Amino acid sequence: MNGKRLKVLFATHDWGLGHATRDLVLMRGLLREGHQLTVLSYGRALRLLREELGAACEYIALRDIPKPLGRRAFWFYVRMSLALPVVFHTFRRERLLVQRLNQSSPFDRIVSDSRFGVWSPEVPTFHLFHSLRQIIPGRPRGLERLVECSQRRMLSGATGILIPDAPTNGLAGDLCHDTACNWQDRLEYIGILSSVRRRPLPQNIDYFISISGAEPQRTIFEQLVLQQVGHMEGRIVVALGRPDATPTIRDDGRIAIHSYMNRAQQEEMMNRAALVVTRSGYTTLMELAELRRKALLIPTVGQSEQEYLAHYHETRGQIHGVRQADLDLPRDVRVAASYRGLPAMAPTDESVRRFLHALSRPADLARLPTIAEGQRRGALFANRYPLHMGAAAGRVRDSGQFRGHRTVRPDSPDGGP
Repeated sequence: MNGKRLKVLFATHDWGLGHATRDLVLMRGLLREGHQLTVLSYGRALRLLREELGAACEYIALRDIPKPLGRRAFWFYVRMSLALPVVFHTFRRERLLVQRLNQSSPFDRIVSDSRFGVWSPEVPTFHLFHSLRQIIPGRPRGLERLVECSQRRMLSGATGILIPDAPTNGLAGDLCHDTACNWQDRLEYIGILSSVRRRPLPQNIDYFISISGAEPQRTIFEQLVLQQVGHMEGRIVVALGRPDATPTIRDDGRIAIHSYMNRAQQEEMMNRAALVVTRSGYTTLMELAELRRKALLIPTVGQSEQEYLAHYHETRGQIHGVRQADLDLPRDVRVAASYRGLPAMAPTDESVRRFLHALSRPADLARLPTIAEGQRRGALFANRYPLHMGAAAGRVRDSGQFRGHRTVRPDSPDGGP
């Protein structure tokens, strides 16, 4: 970055672990370049980042937006709609916290992965975001356009919006291509981001099953897999995705069940497996593309983006997808093996290079577009409340205004308040 050591605030969304795993490669790229990194996240995502990066960063735990997942897709949309006041309050709290942090120790750059309130008009801010268009059940074009344009307004304070996909023939389909709104010139396609890399290992595992996602759907998926995995043939490894549990391994010589695998272990299993059974989250698709691996996709119930991505690649004959309620593992893995796989993509190293180049460019903040004529940029999250924060760096910081926020030591035993 032109030889200058930058102080960077990097905020990561904590729905599942996908955002944290894709951000890892960018954070490591920043650290390799010698930049000072402060990571803001919460819960399982923050624990994973701290486990992988250790004492190289400072960590801030700040609660994210609600996760109203349930056993039925219908209730997800009902609960999400009812939670909107809390969502916008969370965005405003993020905005206030960033302002206070920047006043006490200014940042040179801010990177925000899907945390809309983490930005500053005083600091070049880059949003890492692939869901420019939200996929709504039934695909009502007018409503999808309305939501997309609303997101454009919420991201109007960004210096740039970095999209982890190729500009053409990418993985995300309608999520970030053929947009309905005018995003001006702030969109930059940097390519896929995968924290797992292709390695020259023997393919001596038939199936690697990775269980993930927010609760309660993670547990429901786990129960389905454990009920059916004994009826599958071949050598099978299952990762239950429970980083909070005491690490355990059950191996009968044919089926090995791990309570949790870290990123290095998952990378090894994905390289060794002939076929991967997993959720259809966008980060997972990027990992499959990086490894050129075939897969069976099971979207999380109620997450329309995952449902869309599974359908999108199924209809193109690239990867087989099946609804969780219809899952028949012995049958579906045989079908999945007949699909051709994802298109070839430029490797993650090239994407990291583009990311670092984007952050290194001088940012002309004065040229950023405003939300509307006469309205200050980012007015949706305007600072309307007094700021109160105390305590020294490295200690728990809490107040009535910032309840739920604290600075976390790298060796702290948990990732959230």
